[in-house]
Amino acid sequence: MAYEELAKKIVENVGGKGNINNLTHCITRLRFKLKDENKANTDVLKNMDGVVTVMQSGGQYQVVIGNHVPDVYQQVLIEGGLGGESSDAADDGPKGNPFDRFIDLVSGIFQPVLGVLAATGMIKGFNALFLAVGWLTAESGTYQILDATGDALFYFFPIFLGYTASKKLKLSPFIGMAIGGALVYPSMAGLATGETLYTLFEGTVFASPVVLEFLGIPVILPQGGYGSTVIPIILAVLFAAKVEKLIKKVVPDVIKLFIVPFLTLLIAVPLTFIVIGPIANIAANLIGAGTLAVYNFSPIIAGLVIGGFWQVFVIFGLHWGLVPVAINNLSVYGYDPILALSFIASFAQVGAIIGVLLKTKESKVKTLAIPAIISGMFGVTEPAIYGISLPLKKPFIVSCIGGGLGGAALALIGTRTYTIGGLGVFGYTNFINPEITGVGNMYTIIAISIAGMIFGAVVTYLLGFGKVFEDDKTATTQGVESKPETAGPVIEANGETYIEKEVLASVMEGNVIPLSQVKDEAFASGAMGKGVAVEPVNGKVFSPVNGEITVLFPTHHAIGVKSDEGVEILIHIGMDTVQLDGKGFAPQVKVGDKVAAGQLLIECDLDIIRDAGYSTVTPVIVTNSDEYLDVLTTDESAIDASGYLMTVVI
Repeated sequence: MAYEELAKKIVENVGGKGNINNLTHCITRLRFKLKDENKANTDVLKNMDGVVTVMQSGGQYQVVIGNHVPDVYQQVLIEGGLGGESSDAADDGPKGNPFDRFIDLVSGIFQPVLGVLAATGMIKGFNALFLAVGWLTAESGTYQILDATGDALFYFFPIFLGYTASKKLKLSPFIGMAIGGALVYPSMAGLATGETLYTLFEGTVFASPVVLEFLGIPVILPQGGYGSTVIPIILAVLFAAKVEKLIKKVVPDVIKLFIVPFLTLLIAVPLTFIVIGPIANIAANLIGAGTLAVYNFSPIIAGLVIGGFWQVFVIFGLHWGLVPVAINNLSVYGYDPILALSFIASFAQVGAIIGVLLKTKESKVKTLAIPAIISGMFGVTEPAIYGISLPLKKPFIVSCIGGGLGGAALALIGTRTYTIGGLGVFGYTNFINPEITGVGNMYTIIAISIAGMIFGAVVTYLLGFGKVFEDDKTATTQGVESKPETAGPVIEANGETYIEKEVLASVMEGNVIPLSQVKDEAFASGAMGKGVAVEPVNGKVFSPVNGEITVLFPTHHAIGVKSDEGVEILIHIGMDTVQLDGKGFAPQVKVGDKVAAGQLLIECDLDIIRDAGYSTVTPVIVTNSDEYLDVLTTDESAIDASGYLMTVVI
């Protein structure tokens, strides 16, 4: 399906353009902030081709697309009138509970930069690996350039978060970046390790060395400066957004362009260094100490919980609550043990899908499993979770158990990550400590991940599971093979013997054209499914089967029917006729209607189509033809509206 059409349907079914407050995306999901989630047609979206499922969590309406979500996202921005990026209109919709608002805030700030953060982390990790195995030296120019590439974003993180936090908190983005730049300004970072003027609260646990003053007011800088920090810039942007809003109310429009940022920076930056930064630094240290205290209380229990429930966290978007904690730990301590414990979960999920692939008799599941396994090996498990393991339940539970056991094993050997890097197999270098020689326990971690994958595959295979698609006649139920349906008559064709599944009548009167001759690659290649096309002589479109209307495009140029036997048929009237936006098409049915073979579905004006320069050739496609042995088409060159068109066989 073209992304333009999919995007149009998504926008329509989330309640239309006017119901969208904000839109972002992550690796596999469109994340909407809707004014009213009750206006969204969740069931329609879940059953839509091109949509894996829908999740409502963390104050977000999440439409799971899969690996091609960036392309769909761009089209949704266009269809939703959101411009070149997500909408930043004031959010006047429901705010949700404090926890939902926190998750929404965190994900909104970190999602835009997470891809680049992972990419630079991978560069940093591989550079550490090259150093550890002796391929590079720390003095080589190659190492230093790669080190700068991998470390720059993390060191200057306050500038990047200044931008994303400003977009989320409604501050002018370049003001946020300027605040972040001030925090990591080289001379300020140098002062952090400079000569101490005096010490505040000396003799107490709050003793703080003062290295400079602002108008006589002491300024406390964290040792090493604010490079790589997270909490100070977010709080600074939150404060600056309030200041900017107040200044805009009192400054005349004629001088707002430069006076608003002038006053905002003049107030926000000094107060960030004097008050916000030190308080945020204390908070960061407390968060780091708190997470390590929980971890140190029982690393194995922490591994079981985080590893076992990580995929559940991902489903509901709750993992965003741990991402800033991990980044904070990397900033404060140089390592993080928390996210490390989730590492085996994706491998256990891949193993569970391998077990499904080896045992299932469902052809469609086998087709879905292979790309899901490949995607999962690189840490993107949503296609595997939503497409296969969650519907089957048992494989998902097995993968959670495998992830928990893997997390406990990682905790047992004291695993830590030293960068936020790649996912899946690209994540192994995250565990290399750049401060020591060698690769540490990376090989042990590789062995544990392989063990997690084997566990998922073997246990899933032995336990068995049900069916994903109830109408697949070759599926297994709890490991017991069902027999293929043989109720239909036997057909001899093309030197082969088939069993008739269903006969489809013609949808229009006209001339029959092989699908391969249709001047549209999506249809001619068979990518949409097997079938045939009709060049109609009149504009009446009839149902080829007894069944139900499952799809009626808003432009009325295409309609989908699912027969009572489970055969799914798409009738696409003309080529590129979506451009007519419904002109010349008069539907006689609606989605959900029960129809009989030969019943009138749509009347269209062929002259309007031709006068607009479009072909009237109408493909009739069995969209789930991969579930059947073949689709046999008529040998006739011309056909009337009630004539034989094709037969689905098993």
